[in-house]
Amino acid sequence: MTEDRVLIAGGGIGGMATAIGLAQKGIRSVVLEKSPELGEIGAGIQLGPNAFHAFDYLGVGDAAREMAVYIDNLRLMDAMSGDEITRIPLEDAFRKRFGNPYAVVHRGDLYGVFLRANRAHELVELRSGAEVIDYDQDAQGVTAILAGGARVRGRALIGADGLWSNIRKRVIGDGAPRVSGHTTYRSVIPTGEMPEDLRWNAATLWAGPKCHIVHYPLSGWKLFNLVVTYHNDAAEPVAGKPVGHDEVRKGFEHVAPVARQIIDKGKDWRLWVLCDRDPALNWVDGRVALLGDAAHPQLQYMAQGACMAMEDAVCLAAQVDGRFDDIEAVLQDYQAKRRLRTARIQLQSREVGNHVYHPEGAHAELRNAVMRARGPEEWYDEIAWLYGTTGLDGAVSRETMPPVSNKG
Repeated sequence: MTEDRVLIAGGGIGGMATAIGLAQKGIRSVVLEKSPELGEIGAGIQLGPNAFHAFDYLGVGDAAREMAVYIDNLRLMDAMSGDEITRIPLEDAFRKRFGNPYAVVHRGDLYGVFLRANRAHELVELRSGAEVIDYDQDAQGVTAILAGGARVRGRALIGADGLWSNIRKRVIGDGAPRVSGHTTYRSVIPTGEMPEDLRWNAATLWAGPKCHIVHYPLSGWKLFNLVVTYHNDAAEPVAGKPVGHDEVRKGFEHVAPVARQIIDKGKDWRLWVLCDRDPALNWVDGRVALLGDAAHPQLQYMAQGACMAMEDAVCLAAQVDGRFDDIEAVLQDYQAKRRLRTARIQLQSREVGNHVYHPEGAHAELRNAVMRARGPEEWYDEIAWLYGTTGLDGAVSRETMPPVSNKG
């Protein structure tokens, strides 16, 4: 019966994680993706221990570990002086404290892990070229209405359709996303083209006035991911627009040459104007719920976008286990367990971008002094709320999770 399946609008990382999570609980799903082909655009992303907690719960931990690059440190540099401000070691003490590693991956490699797992599972149906534009629901189920008029029936609908979610328009109806005024430029280059003295096995961020520069290795050290962000008061959303070196350089003429050279090494730069939304109190409409960026879009500054979507998927799977007949209560419980944690990520991401990465003058000097005074254990205490749990706010305890792989 069609009411025995869950409909998932959106075939990105959040939607794919949700489908495999439900399948592991014996629940059939249909992933409805608007793009003509299933895939992910973008470059590198960072994965904290909470991401690996989610991988393990979803049964893809070994595959995820095989494609990751395990970095030794998170490094914060002063883009004006060229000096190191602080670093957080990520090796044995970090892994012992948080139960899993910290890694960086190519977004396409991560997506491939979920795509292969879903294609191999008999309970998951993947449909591309299927944009969900609206829905109807009744006491028995929900109907997803596709562009072109086709209708797909299921017991519940999960809106994992991203920042510009059609499902959110119905569930919340809060208009367009908030434009941050921050513009990010992304490039990926061969490792051999990265300045040799900056080929660090670290996720490195150079913080400067109204700007910052990030770099780290990818894909078995074959590539380096470059991300540079400039607070230029951009007023309109832009996504993936090709730009030249001269435009990228504009926001970084004031930083030290050691940091600025990274921009000159980039090629095929693309531009995104960053957007987010204010935290929402309600993501659920009966048999319909939001997930990932559709529910809680955030700025990039805590590197938690994909991680939060995967945590959502784990939490939803944990809540629905054995309770599929009571799906409306399941969705309410899922929302209750995820709402405050994701709201904290949204709000704190804004604060980090404005007050940690982009200050100048006395504000920047104070940041440097405070951060230099912290040792590794103090940093671990500071981030324990994020990495030290499954992130499911009680939905799953460490004791009920599958064993953690020793790989990586």
